[in-house]
Amino acid sequence: MSRIYTRTGDDGTTGLIGGHRLPKDSLRIDAYGTVDELNSALGVALAGGLDPQIEEALTPVREQLFALGASLAVNEEDREQRGVAFLDPGLVARLEAAMDRLSESLPPLAAFILPGGSVGAAHLHLARTVCRRAERRVVTLARERGTDPTAVPYLNRLADLLFVAARYENHARGVADVPWSPSSAG
Repeated sequence: MSRIYTRTGDDGTTGLIGGHRLPKDSLRIDAYGTVDELNSALGVALAGGLDPQIEEALTPVREQLFALGASLAVNEEDREQRGVAFLDPGLVARLEAAMDRLSESLPPLAAFILPGGSVGAAHLHLARTVCRRAERRVVTLARERGTDPTAVPYLNRLADLLFVAARYENHARGVADVPWSPSSAG
């Protein structure tokens, strides 16, 4: 590409893989746009320097999220013709394995915790909340239009991994999780 702008979106539409154009606020565009936002939030967390175990677990997730975005950016009827694959269902098990590895050294949760602690953990908690929003968007897309069958389980498990990773980052930095106290809410 010699230039990034095309002017084709000036009418409020954007192109899918396969050439179909949709309004920029359509459900499909919102779903893969939120996955892109999640990938950016993970990029911020990783750029800030996280524990090496977390970096090892999350670095491949960035590529996986890009693949998920591509999977969401195609109408189901165009998927095969355009060669856009579904996510490998084995990725969900890999997220679970990473979660199990990180959880081994964590103390059990005794209360709800607030997002925060160390800067890295706060970034991971923010990525987790973006992940949950992406999950909600993809659930709606799957119900209304159909989509990659691995997308929802993948995002569900990734949000869980990000929660565990935030706790692990605090633990590795010697920073306590911030417990929520119902008495301070009111």
